[in-house]
Amino acid sequence: MDKQKKENRYQRLYQQIRDLIVKSSNNPLSNMATINAVLYHKMETFFWCGFYLFQEDKLQVGPYQGALACIDLPDGTGVCQAAISQRKTLIVPDVEAFPGHIACDARAKSEIVVPLYDKEGRIRGVLDVDSKSLNSFDETDAAGLKRIVRLVYQPETTFI
Repeated sequence: MDKQKKENRYQRLYQQIRDLIVKSSNNPLSNMATINAVLYHKMETFFWCGFYLFQEDKLQVGPYQGALACIDLPDGTGVCQAAISQRKTLIVPDVEAFPGHIACDARAKSEIVVPLYDKEGRIRGVLDVDSKSLNSFDETDAAGLKRIVRLVYQPETTFI
C-alpha cells in the first residue's frame, strides 16, 4: 500500500475507533479490545495484534486478536521489552535479525511495537503487531499506531 493510501486508512481507522470509544467506553481494557478488533480486521498485513500489559511487574498478554500468544514476556528480551526500555516505537523489518526476539509464533516475520502510556505519562505496556511478511511496517504505521494507541487512556483529549 502506498504511503498516502496508508495515511488515509489510518486517519479513517483513528476516527472510527475514537467514535466507538468516546460513545460507549470508559474502560481502558475495552478500548484496547476495540482497537485490536478494528486494526486486525481492517489492516491486511496484521497477522497478530494485541497489547502486553504490566501485571505485578511482569509483562503479560492482554487483549489481542490472532493466534495464541505468549503469556509472559521475560524482562530484558524481545521487541516489546526493548520498546519499553527505550521508551519508543520499534519497527523490526525481520524478527529473525532482532537479538533476543521471542518467537511466540514462527510465522511472524516482521513486527512493530508501540509503547502505551497512561494519562500521567507512565508506561503501562505496549501494542504489539506482527506480520507474516518481511518489511511490513514503516514510519507511516508508527505514526498512525501511536495516535491510535493514545485513545486507550485519552479518547477525549487526543487531537484529531
